[in-house]
Amino acid sequence: MRFHFALVWTLLVGPWMPMGSQNSISWEVQRFDGWYNNLMEHRWGSKGSRLQRLVPASYADGVYQPLGEPHLPNPRALSNTAMRGPAGLASLQNRTVLGVFFGYHVLSDLVSVEKSGCPAEFLNIHIPPGDPVFDRDQSGDVVLPFQRSRWDPETGQSPSNPRDLTNEVTGWLDGSAIYGSSHSWSDELRSFSGGQLASGPDPAFPRAAQAPLLMWTPPDPTTGRRGPRGLYAFGAERGNREPFLQALSLLWFRYHNLWAQKLARRYPLWGDEELFQHARKRVIATYQNIAMYEWLPSFLRKMPPEYAGYRPFLDPSISPEFLAASEQFFSTMVPPGVYMRNASCHFQGVINRNSSVSRALRVCNSYWNREHPNLQRAEDVDALLLGMASQIAEREDHVVVEDVRDFWPGPLKFSRTDHLASCLLRGRDLGLPSYTKARATLGLPPVTRWQDINPALSRSDGTVLEATAALYNQDLSRLELLPGGLLESHGDPGPLFSTIVLDQFVRLRDGDRYWFENSKNGLFSEREIAEIRNTSLRDVLVAVTKVDSGALQPSVFFWHAGDPCPQPGQLSTEGLPACAPPIMRDYFEGSGFGFGVTIGTLCCFPLVSLLSAWIVAQLRRRNLKRLQGQDRQSIMCEKLVGGIKAMEWQGRKEPCRPVLVHLQPGQIHVVDGRLSVLRTVQLRPPQQVNLILSSNHGRRALLLKIPKEYDLVLLFNLEEERQVMVECLRGGLKESGLSFQEWELREQELMRAAVTREQRSHLLETFFRHLFSQVLDIDQADAGALPLDSSQKVREALTCELSRAEFAESLGLKPQDMFVQSMFSLADKDGNGYLSFREFLDILVVFMKGSPEEKSRLMFRMYDFDGNGLISKDEFIRMLRSFIEISNNCLTKTQLAEVVESMFRESGFQDKQELTWEDFHFMLRDHDSELRFTQLCVKGVEVPEVIKDLCRRASYISQEKLCPSPRVSARGPRKDPDIEVELTPRRLQCPNDTDPPQEIRRRFGKKVTSFQPLLFTEAHREKFQRSRRHQTVQQFKRFVENYRRHIGCLAVFYAIAGGLFLERAYYYAFAAHHKGITDTTRVGIILSRGTAASISFMFSYILLTMCRNLITFLRETFLNRYVPFDAAVDFHRLIASTAIVLTVLHSAGHVVNVYLFSISPLSVLSCLFPGLFHDNGSEFPQKYYWWFFQTVPGLTGVMLLLILAIMYVFASRHFRRCSFRGFWLTHHLYILLYVLLIIHGSFALIQLPRFHIFFLVPALIYVGDKLVSLSRKKVEISVVKAELLPSGVTHLEFQRPQGFEYKSGQWVRIACLALGTTEYHPFTLTSAPHEETLSLHIRAAGPWTTRLREIYSPPTGDSCAKYPKLYLDGPFGEGHQEWHKFEVSVLVGGGIGVTPFASILKDLVFKSSVSRQVFCKKIYFIWVTRTQRQFEWLADIIWEVEENDRQDLVSVHIYITQLAEKFDLRTTMLYICERHFQKVLNRSLFTGLRSVTHFGRPPFEAFFNSLQKVHPQVRKIGVFSCGPPGMTKNVEKACQLINRQDRTHFSHHYENF
Repeated sequence: MRFHFALVWTLLVGPWMPMGSQNSISWEVQRFDGWYNNLMEHRWGSKGSRLQRLVPASYADGVYQPLGEPHLPNPRALSNTAMRGPAGLASLQNRTVLGVFFGYHVLSDLVSVEKSGCPAEFLNIHIPPGDPVFDRDQSGDVVLPFQRSRWDPETGQSPSNPRDLTNEVTGWLDGSAIYGSSHSWSDELRSFSGGQLASGPDPAFPRAAQAPLLMWTPPDPTTGRRGPRGLYAFGAERGNREPFLQALSLLWFRYHNLWAQKLARRYPLWGDEELFQHARKRVIATYQNIAMYEWLPSFLRKMPPEYAGYRPFLDPSISPEFLAASEQFFSTMVPPGVYMRNASCHFQGVINRNSSVSRALRVCNSYWNREHPNLQRAEDVDALLLGMASQIAEREDHVVVEDVRDFWPGPLKFSRTDHLASCLLRGRDLGLPSYTKARATLGLPPVTRWQDINPALSRSDGTVLEATAALYNQDLSRLELLPGGLLESHGDPGPLFSTIVLDQFVRLRDGDRYWFENSKNGLFSEREIAEIRNTSLRDVLVAVTKVDSGALQPSVFFWHAGDPCPQPGQLSTEGLPACAPPIMRDYFEGSGFGFGVTIGTLCCFPLVSLLSAWIVAQLRRRNLKRLQGQDRQSIMCEKLVGGIKAMEWQGRKEPCRPVLVHLQPGQIHVVDGRLSVLRTVQLRPPQQVNLILSSNHGRRALLLKIPKEYDLVLLFNLEEERQVMVECLRGGLKESGLSFQEWELREQELMRAAVTREQRSHLLETFFRHLFSQVLDIDQADAGALPLDSSQKVREALTCELSRAEFAESLGLKPQDMFVQSMFSLADKDGNGYLSFREFLDILVVFMKGSPEEKSRLMFRMYDFDGNGLISKDEFIRMLRSFIEISNNCLTKTQLAEVVESMFRESGFQDKQELTWEDFHFMLRDHDSELRFTQLCVKGVEVPEVIKDLCRRASYISQEKLCPSPRVSARGPRKDPDIEVELTPRRLQCPNDTDPPQEIRRRFGKKVTSFQPLLFTEAHREKFQRSRRHQTVQQFKRFVENYRRHIGCLAVFYAIAGGLFLERAYYYAFAAHHKGITDTTRVGIILSRGTAASISFMFSYILLTMCRNLITFLRETFLNRYVPFDAAVDFHRLIASTAIVLTVLHSAGHVVNVYLFSISPLSVLSCLFPGLFHDNGSEFPQKYYWWFFQTVPGLTGVMLLLILAIMYVFASRHFRRCSFRGFWLTHHLYILLYVLLIIHGSFALIQLPRFHIFFLVPALIYVGDKLVSLSRKKVEISVVKAELLPSGVTHLEFQRPQGFEYKSGQWVRIACLALGTTEYHPFTLTSAPHEETLSLHIRAAGPWTTRLREIYSPPTGDSCAKYPKLYLDGPFGEGHQEWHKFEVSVLVGGGIGVTPFASILKDLVFKSSVSRQVFCKKIYFIWVTRTQRQFEWLADIIWEVEENDRQDLVSVHIYITQLAEKFDLRTTMLYICERHFQKVLNRSLFTGLRSVTHFGRPPFEAFFNSLQKVHPQVRKIGVFSCGPPGMTKNVEKACQLINRQDRTHFSHHYENF
């Protein structure tokens, strides 16, 4: 395409273009990256090509492991021994400093191996203890890091293919230090105007180093200054290392622009590209000529052989031996300082950093300087170049000045390092051969003695060779190439170095197709070649600096006597500023506090979420109270509005609370801000009241001490307010006829003298303990010790008297209850309104130890209100009313009257209107056993277990009628004279109690005339004699049998999750060394990557647990035998809980990673994250906050933590019940969660994205399932009937959608747009599958259900008003629909949890009525409710079931839990009345059903035990419970206990709400 475009352009535009502009570039332009120089071996000399060895590699393992200690000496020790010496010795050949740094410039053009390899490998320099530079404290633990260089990954595989390093620049003399080693780099250097290189504000300087140009920008070791500011854009990455190398780069920059300007004047029609390429071609040729024919002879003191033309088969690649030899030799000639002079030979002073003036620039303080004060203008650069041309270099020997040896720019955290030691390690990294092996390979005469290395050195300073030999254990074969070649140098490079360098340059010249002398490449004509050969560096300096040629010697690489501008003297360290000492940088400095705050903030996400959830819950409660109209006030509170405001002090550890105090005749009311009565204080004469006032602290406290009450302490804002209260109290006390005393105390003493409610409660606790210890003969020590610290407290405890409120509180009742009033009046013999210890004891003895006659006589006296010794029918009704108060007055007056009439009639007293005590006791004749163990239940006091055991009733399914009787044991026939078989404790049949229990009567009024109870006289079987270990094993077997599907699925799921974790953990622990990340953060990366794999799996497949339609479908397939689909929600919670734990561990791993990455050098991070970092030498890593908030994974990770904290807190059981809407809304954040998860895992910082592997399939299934639900949600459903039932229950009956098929026990989700929200709520269907409509019973428990109840209220006026329509989603399956798979099923419903069983009961009865075959033969339904009024609608359903149940399939038991224990007096009387009502009318007194009504909580274990006897042939019974978590846990516990036995197995399925 480009060819066609170029052809068209040439044909159209060519004829009109000037002739001078055509074919201006007539040669093959040399590539910037060095490729295709050799047309057969395209990669020779290219950027990134391998170094070509002259001598075979020498590695410890023959492959890549470098040689080191103890085989070779310590590099620092070798540097101190062989390279240390005095500075100030002049070059023996009068070489100039300009030649030294020109050599460095040529070296930067040819080779660069400083780039660190990946993964990072270190060959550290262990500093000997007491080193004068690096270990002045003599700690002995200083280690200078050295990172190995980048290598070709295709090498280092075997001894035949050892590791070879790569050259990061082109391996040609092609001016890459001027123009860069890539086309893009060159483009960044160009101005694209006039063919020139881009300049900054000053045309003499290039533009500043900036992105995307990746210049080397390490920190200044002297000042610590970092960043690219003050550095220039050159072709060489390290062109700014020191001002001297920088000056030469500036020289060639200006020389190129000079030629571009000259060509532009000569060829004005040339464009930018022509000018740039012509100038570049000329500059490179000049540079090649100077390097080969001027600098190299000055360096080697010999001329290279004549050029014989291009040799295409000669490999010109740079050798590692050349790199080491040239760089090592250059370092011996570097002086400690560099002069600056002008064109008139004036050597100017240099301004130092501290504003002092010195005679030269100190080399050690000039590395990586930014904006050097002495190099601000072009004239300053000229002065530096001229100074280097006149200054004689250091002597060419083994000595290296301290500026290079001790104060070279350091790597990583160190500002300084030993350059010679680093070069030694670089040689070991390169795998350089030994000195003797290199000489032998290169054809040099062998050296057999240490003295033969350098005879002149041996004569002048033989100690150097001797010390070096000692380091190598006198083994000359171990001597390395670098120290050996350096030691043999004297005045000129030694034979080894000279041979290596000359070979390299000859190969570079002869193997370069673009060499300027190659007449066949079309670059230059013979005349131009001659011009270039006659150009020297002096000519370049004169052309650029505009100095007179007489100010420079003919050869600027030497200075001989008689040349112009001699140096003032050979520089030494004297008179120069000292080198800045080495320091160790702290990458984490200043970040500790912020890092801790960040981690603390992340840890606070759950707390913030908790706070938000708490606020939402409070708002929800407030809204619910508003909706339910609970802001009502009592009549008494309305009368107390005119009280006095104060703060009540409740104790030192309790907060003060605002109260309103209102005085009325004979009493004081204390109410709160909502006018709820907090306390009532009775004022009765002849009480002595003490009124104590505070005398300090603003005189604002008041203490009211009333006998037999805890004290009232009030605090007021002002003394005037307190005075108003005092006046009111005085008047009120006088009006009540009470005497009082009044005095003052200090406020602290006043509060110390006050008896608080807490102190009073401790006193009453001791009171009750000792009361029961006397009644039940409990040991005094077990009753609790009295406070014996003072005789006054002992007397207080014994003389304590209870008020009516405290008496009612001890019974768990209200003071105004009729039972409390009757009992209190009977016990208060002296009529003073309080019960003394003796009065309470007298009545308690009767209840705890009295006979049935004594208890009935006591009750008779309690309810003989008129005291005439007779109880009338009205008094009898009032007695029953006082009992029924505890069950929310569940009977009407008519029902009560009916009960009393039936009881009178049954006892033969139908003609009597009043009863004597004898009549009353005769009426209770059948219930002596209940009365015998009837007690008065006191709150907080445990009744002895012996009494509980004796009065437990077996009122379940077992065919027996039991009465409490003493335990007896019987001995059966002995099969062995040594073994006794003890029978179980048995209960004897009660006399006069021959009626069978209600449960075994036939239905519909048919009674059994005789009944023989079964006694527990059967001997223990072997299965009951098993040890605890056998029971545990049996329980475990039953557990596995019951939950084998759960265990199997969990095992598979967690095996996969664990396997993924282990696979990633193993990979990063043992198999990822090529990445190097485990060398940086081992624990953190293993933890974070392992958990990431498991989290990806869990967060993906957790979606399947929410595919309700799919689960409902699959549970009807054979898969239900292997997968517990009913446990999907529990599995969802389990996965979520595990995932959040792994998320925390994942975050903890990343916290470790971030910390380690924040203290890891950039050279290491660039290996770990090549897409994020480029190693530019700065070494300073990004701060912790960059990782957290400025990277995609970090920011999304923080957002994920916040979202998860919100979702998990609002999904907890407590907050889900407090605010379902909050749960519903926050759980919809899962969409954002998965979006962030995809982004978080797709950035691929460490590894390729893997989340999609796990997520794709579950996501597609979930989306499909949601689409099915959405297709149903679009259909509006009309409500045909709505009823508001008692207890806040709303009954909705609505149309059954076409094709809607469901099973009894299933549930649906509904939404009502009339409520202004689209949220869906789950409810169980109470209709049976055979019914034409669907029905729900919804209890108003929250704002949504309360508002739903409001909008479905009966319309007022318009009877034709339509109900709001619903949206339906479902049906969905659950465990309750499995009821028909068991021969015997037990249904346990608590509260609104009975709704699924309503559908099941109706379904079962319908199927039996139409003679449909049903596997289930018997259902026991247990209804647990606080009061039977709570869900009266269910009673209607049960009544319907009882009427239609012709085959006795359903057995119903109702438990009313809002009652005291069965042996409480009130419950006993209700039990008597209930059994009497059932006996007479075959119906429950409370429910009107034939079902048995019990009082208290059902003991499930005894019930299940009785089931085993009634159905001995059934091996497996299904138990289905739905209700509060406490109830389902009790059912589960009972099943586990029963399953320990080797009998019938109970399989439990439950749902909580």
